[in-house]
Amino acid sequence: MATILLLHSVYGLRPAVHAAAERLRAAGHTVDTPDLFEGKTFEDVEAGMAYKEEVGGDELLRRAVAAAAPLIGAGGPGLVYAGFSLGGSLAQNLALADEQARGLLLLHGTSDLREDAATEIPVQLHVAEPDPFETEDWLNAWYLQMTRAGADVEIHRYRGAGHLYTDPDLADHDAEAAERTWRVAEAFLAELDG
Repeated sequence: MATILLLHSVYGLRPAVHAAAERLRAAGHTVDTPDLFEGKTFEDVEAGMAYKEEVGGDELLRRAVAAAAPLIGAGGPGLVYAGFSLGGSLAQNLALADEQARGLLLLHGTSDLREDAATEIPVQLHVAEPDPFETEDWLNAWYLQMTRAGADVEIHRYRGAGHLYTDPDLADHDAEAAERTWRVAEAFLAELDG
């Protein structure tokens, strides 16, 4: 089974992240859910984004690297990086910098790629369609860049769902899309063991 670093969204380390981690643990995985916002959670995206800007992208990435460090090279197979929205963006950056990464599970978010990015990891993205934060043009360019970098990429789209549709405490929530996402993600993680 996989060791997974699961990074939260701009809303902070909310109950939905803990519930997702418990679901993955029940499937046999080891899951670490670091708190990159040092205890702060937010009820709306604007407040979360304001805090993200206050902390700064470089500092959030530093915190994510510090959270991943004890899990990397712990004697087992490579780490699986996963994240929700902002956490997905951070997870992508970490995975592409880790030569031992085993996989990348992105929920609602992606990140820019360096032109010289190279990886052979399997990548699975789950995203609303349409999504105001992950537009069609952006996703097309992202997909081409990821495949050019060598990744094995799957994109799963959920028509009519809100951006962060896996969080039952948010207005974006779509129970059917969330359940489909977790079933597909669990199969993806199981394949990494194969």
